Amino acid sequence: MTVTQTTQSPNMTGHTQTGNAAKNFEEKQQRLAEVSEQPIMLSGAEMLVQSLTDEGVKYIFGYPGGAVLHIYDALFQQENIEHILVRHEQAAGHMADAYSRVTGQTGVVLATSGPGATNTVTAIATAFMDSVPMVIIAGQVPSSLIGEDAFQETDMVGVSRPIVKHSFQVRHASEIPMIVKKAFYIAQSGRPGPVVIDVPKDMTAPSEKFAYAYPEEVFIRSYQPSLKGHSGQIKKAVETLLAAKRPIIYSGGGVVLGNAHKELTNLAHRLNLPVTNTLMGLGAFPGSDSQFLGMLGMHGTYEANMTMHHADVILAVGARFDDRVTNNVKKFCPNATIIHIDIDPTSISKTINAHIPIVGDVKSVLTDIIEIVGDDKELDQPALLDWWSQINEWRKRHGLRYDTSTDNGIKPQAVVQALDKVTNSNAIITSDVGQHQMFAALYYTYNEPRQWLNSGGLGTMGVGLPYAMAAKLANPERDVVCITGEGSIQMNIQELSTCLQYNLPVKILNLNNAQLGMVKQWQDMLYEGRHAHSYMNSLPDFVKLAESYGHVGIKITDPATMEAQLAEAMAITDRLVFIDVYVDRNEHVYPMQIAGQAMRDMWLTKGERT
Repeated sequence: MTVTQTTQSPNMTGHTQTGNAAKNFEEKQQRLAEVSEQPIMLSGAEMLVQSLTDEGVKYIFGYPGGAVLHIYDALFQQENIEHILVRHEQAAGHMADAYSRVTGQTGVVLATSGPGATNTVTAIATAFMDSVPMVIIAGQVPSSLIGEDAFQETDMVGVSRPIVKHSFQVRHASEIPMIVKKAFYIAQSGRPGPVVIDVPKDMTAPSEKFAYAYPEEVFIRSYQPSLKGHSGQIKKAVETLLAAKRPIIYSGGGVVLGNAHKELTNLAHRLNLPVTNTLMGLGAFPGSDSQFLGMLGMHGTYEANMTMHHADVILAVGARFDDRVTNNVKKFCPNATIIHIDIDPTSISKTINAHIPIVGDVKSVLTDIIEIVGDDKELDQPALLDWWSQINEWRKRHGLRYDTSTDNGIKPQAVVQALDKVTNSNAIITSDVGQHQMFAALYYTYNEPRQWLNSGGLGTMGVGLPYAMAAKLANPERDVVCITGEGSIQMNIQELSTCLQYNLPVKILNLNNAQLGMVKQWQDMLYEGRHAHSYMNSLPDFVKLAESYGHVGIKITDPATMEAQLAEAMAITDRLVFIDVYVDRNEHVYPMQIAGQAMRDMWLTKGERT
């Protein structure tokens, strides 16, 4: 008995120890599984920040205020997202807009309720007009006070309704992750655009926690944009294009937004087609390519406008036939069959009837067209040769010529051409709105998409500096130059302070003619030279102003030293440089379409018209 107990005891003890260890391991695993299955509990503010993190947001551009302080406190306690503190909410909106344009990622704005939110309205409208994805998080008074005319209360959803793709107001904090997911999906998909999220302050209270889970995907039954073009329409488009005698590709900002520049270039090269870009489409086709005709439209090149007017087939890709291109719609390209590709069905045949409409993603549609064209199909070569011969004659007629005499100072065109030279056509260029914008569009060479940032649809003065700041933030190793005028630069010049704080060494090239140049040009041409409030007679010393913000200022007045001074300025890579160039005050932008006429009807110089 004793022996039996002795021999069995060790074995029984061993089995017991093994069984206990296995049991403990299983219990530990179960406890870990239970912990992992337990929901993460976050406040509304924390959920908002975590949702943005899970969406891949790297930067938020904003300005704090009472209604969003819970959100700012949540931002302070994390390290994934960097907040850029601007000096005005409008600049925050423009920076988010430009960050989206230059990277292809959706920019994010954060502003407080009332005046903070309404200060972003111009930036929202700018993005909306140019189809730029952006998410605007607007603080709001507590939900119990909405409608009570509370301090700093504004109906931001109502105010922004005409200039957004969609808007949300948070009604319960638990909705925040899904609202953020939907906001980014709507902003980015289809025809991109801005989306507003209105967040009452009580929805972000730190004392209330809710289960957090960020959706992996979202489905909105009522919003399903078409991406794939109709195969029958695409085949018809190819047949029409191949039968053309005088074809042209007219491409717009949709090619840039849709990342379809390679497909566009491929098609143009395969069929030896002339290409013109809109103001928003510059860079979608290489500006140095021999098949590029330059920008078309109101201030487009002579050869681009003439080629459009006389074309028999126009392949319009990601462009919307806006009034700055068409001039008089009744006289627009009278002999052309129009193929129109666009992601937005409401943009097709809105102003100009499309004979072959194709709704779909431009990259997808162009890919399908290239596949059908293949390597063996081509146009009527004798007809195409004659067409190119005519186009080259138009090039010789004008070719962006201008009076190069310097009797009245430095020519603004020459400044842009010199910048093009010293930067090897490789800088990212931003602009404001006016004569300098047109000079920048016409005389700098854009060889890649997202190299040219400007406000096309809304024509917003003041965007140039914030655009440059965001471009530099996204591309710290690249030259970024804001080409501006003394009127535009003063609209957001306070952001020189932001540039210093975040070390954004952009270059500001101010074409200083001491007047609102485009306004004065119209007054010269249409109002018998009555210059009503277009002169600016109390300008600051921009060099000293830049220096007062801690930057470098350079003043250029001599045409003989202009290019060398530009090169000197560009060689400074660790400091913001404000380059104040005094230019000819009497210079106009040409060509210029004659209002109410066809595309072929243009002023070529002050005394010369077609």
